[in-house]
Amino acid sequence: MDTPQLREVDDPTLVLLTVEEAARRLRIGRTTCYQLIRSGELESIPIGSLRRVPAEAPAEYVARRRAQQRAA
Repeated sequence: MDTPQLREVDDPTLVLLTVEEAARRLRIGRTTCYQLIRSGELESIPIGSLRRVPAEAPAEYVARRRAQQRAA
């Protein structure tokens, strides 16, 4: 049975993800996810002292990476 935490990550109604949720969607570590955010490769927005990733941003990042690899 799914844990509540895992179901939350797959919730299609979420508009914003935490960095940890975005990292889980990308199957990468939290530190790597922060590096992608700092470099501008993964979109994020600040909300007060929090950092959130738009729900569509992980898929957009993967699509850009795939396009770059095809072009190379």
